[in-house]
Amino acid sequence: MRAAAVAEPGGPEVLKTMELPAPQAGPGDVRVRVRAAGVQPFDAAVRAGWLPAFAGDMPWPRIPGNEFAGVVDQVGEGVTGVTAGAEVLGFSLLGSYAEYVVVAAANVAPKPAGVPWEAAGGLTSGVQTAELALDGLGVKEGETLLVHGAAGSVGTAAVQIARMRGATVIGTAREVNHDYLRELGAVPVVYGEGLADRVRELASGGIDAALDGAGGHALEVSMELVADRRRIVTLVEHGRAAELGVQLVQGERSAERLGRYAALYAEGRFSFPVRRAYRLEEAAEAHREIEAGHGRGKIVLTVWH
Repeated sequence: MRAAAVAEPGGPEVLKTMELPAPQAGPGDVRVRVRAAGVQPFDAAVRAGWLPAFAGDMPWPRIPGNEFAGVVDQVGEGVTGVTAGAEVLGFSLLGSYAEYVVVAAANVAPKPAGVPWEAAGGLTSGVQTAELALDGLGVKEGETLLVHGAAGSVGTAAVQIARMRGATVIGTAREVNHDYLRELGAVPVVYGEGLADRVRELASGGIDAALDGAGGHALEVSMELVADRRRIVTLVEHGRAAELGVQLVQGERSAERLGRYAALYAEGRFSFPVRRAYRLEEAAEAHREIEAGHGRGKIVLTVWH
């Protein structure tokens, strides 16, 4: 199979198209022929040589990518409820930047016909991260949530989920994205010097919780505005969270959650725009864009048409 993989850690240039053995579905697994795969900062960290502690020591070459959509083409022994030919979206630890990926059958959900392949391929990280973060923050009706990086894929999901829960959302973003945030239901505010004062002017009752998708100054502003640091989740400052007393995203991804938001998307009740779709052979360019930051919507790779 073709895959975009790395033989050694490094910058985007080490991510190259390779011919690698196709994985086979074992007991409890399904193999999916990938149509589209999401691209996210997690993948760039893997490319640079990082692995989460629970991943163990994985051999090289490594195939990044932990979200995908495609068509099931192998069903392992003991699997029920998923059949060959089913259109699905799902998640993995690694391996999604490839023509085939094997995952536990419990890691895929049906893809509704109304969800385009590109959106389906990148949906999981946005909605899973956002809902897990908001669950951890305990955001509820009548509260005010501050979201930094609100125009990105996780921010886009978080704004909408918080609004569904009856919260007011103030979202930081570049001015070019302010109309977009208004469409999602957020009150936009621009980054930069004086941010804390601008937020105070918008939130007369104060800020109850914050989701930090930007780090740095944005996290400092969150700590200034939120009384209880346990009600701040950072998606960026993993190394500083414990010492600062703020939270990281906790909990497990689930196919149920993914399927629920895919259905909402298909019904027109949830928005998840794709910023740009690159071909598999252009994975290095996709990584350069994801590392530049400050974009609206999701970046994906299209693997086959």
